[in-house]
Amino acid sequence: MAVVVETKQLLETVVVSLFAGVGVTVVFSVAIWGGARFADLSRNERPLAAGAAMTLAGLAMLATLAAVAFGIVVMTRK
Repeated sequence: MAVVVETKQLLETVVVSLFAGVGVTVVFSVAIWGGARFADLSRNERPLAAGAAMTLAGLAMLATLAAVAFGIVVMTRK
C-alpha cells in the first residue's frame, strides 16, 4: 500500500526546524546585544569590558553564519 505522507519524517522535520529557527534567532540576538554593549561600554571608557562584549558578538555572529552554511549544505544534499 502506498504511503502518501511519511508522518515520522514530517514530524522530525518540524521539530528540527523549530529548534533550528529558535536557536539561530537567539544566537543572532546575542550578536546584536554584544554589539550594542560594545558601543555603550566604549562610550563609557571601559575598554576591557567592551572588548569582551565585542568578542561575544563576533563569536555569536560566527555561530550564526556557521548555522546558515550548515543549513544550506543540508538542503543541497537531500
